[in-house]
Amino acid sequence: MVPHEAGWSLTDLLFGLPACAALFLYSWAVYKSNRIGRLRQWPVYRTVLWFAGVLCISAALVGPLAAQSHHSFTWHMASHLLLGMLGPLLMALAAPMTLVLRTLDVRKARRISKLLSSRAVGFYTNPIIASLFNIGGLWILYTTGLFQAMHANLLLHVLVHLHMLAAGYLFTISMIYIDPVSHRHSFRFRTAVFIVALAGHGILSKFLYAYPPHGVEIEDARAGAMLMYYGGDAVDLLLIIVLFHQWYRSARRKPLPAAT
Repeated sequence: MVPHEAGWSLTDLLFGLPACAALFLYSWAVYKSNRIGRLRQWPVYRTVLWFAGVLCISAALVGPLAAQSHHSFTWHMASHLLLGMLGPLLMALAAPMTLVLRTLDVRKARRISKLLSSRAVGFYTNPIIASLFNIGGLWILYTTGLFQAMHANLLLHVLVHLHMLAAGYLFTISMIYIDPVSHRHSFRFRTAVFIVALAGHGILSKFLYAYPPHGVEIEDARAGAMLMYYGGDAVDLLLIIVLFHQWYRSARRKPLPAAT
């Protein structure tokens, strides 16, 4: 694969500056939240998760790994796992929206809550829709000419990576509820959709093993497909653990039926 070399320094800025801003704004929100005496101190582990998530995403977009991903499908797949799976999971576990609501005044917090309750948010965070954006987007990327085209067009390169990040985050928050959620779906429904999405991701990795994207050498494609399969399963296992832990806690809180 031949990258658009002239644009990589620009993409470092396009991706690097928002990452720095995300770290600063979260830290500032934590500081502001902790100064409010009536609220509990913001958990340190959530801050650590946010930093870890942003750093995972930054590593996929800026620096040596990002540079290697332009030449190697295997390294590209490593970037995909960080950008579209592990990074979004860590960021979701950091509960950023809860932190935002803690730091805003009542009027602004109500506006945000109203937005979260809107039909548009409910549509995009529906597990089925989020899965189509996430897994469906990967099928389009790797089974059409889009993968090759994004390495020759800077704007397309940026848009594809933004989509991978947004789709990965939407998929994560549609499966596990860390922040406040108005449009809730049952654990059974989310688990069923997750199983189908997991199958779609696994089938795609096997497909890429047999039919590499255009312009990718067969050995590189097979190594990348195996990384996608096993690495994706590892991240999905973390998501399953969180989902089932929430399901278990929810079941424990329900009162037992009265004896007859």
